[in-house]
Amino acid sequence: MAGDLPEFYFRVRENGAAVFRVDTENRQRRLELDQIAIVNIRNGEIRAHGDHALTDAETAAISDWIAARKDLLAKRDIDDIHRAVDYLNLTTQWAQSKATDAQLEEVTDALLLAMHDLRTVLVRKKSDRLMQDTDANS
Repeated sequence: MAGDLPEFYFRVRENGAAVFRVDTENRQRRLELDQIAIVNIRNGEIRAHGDHALTDAETAAISDWIAARKDLLAKRDIDDIHRAVDYLNLTTQWAQSKATDAQLEEVTDALLLAMHDLRTVLVRKKSDRLMQDTDANS
């Protein structure tokens, strides 16, 4: 079992992680997690925990985890947006074929406001990108 375990365990938190060294080489041959650092993923800060002094190898492993975590979170963000497009399509189908008048009355204003807000932002962002492209080609 010890050969299959990673050297570090990252307990994910809202803005990063608590980093633990995985220890199986102790007297009782039990699995122990010794906290060595706290990571803030937003600003990239790595703080040693307690009196522990981080080694270069530990810092490198933590930095690698930060990069991988940021990549994973970015992929999740875009996946969530693709799912939102699917939900909008499913909502359209529901409104057209299954929704009762009472159900539509309950959600119509909220949906219209949210869609108007989204459309406004998307049109503005698209316009900004087109203007940047035009400026870059000039």
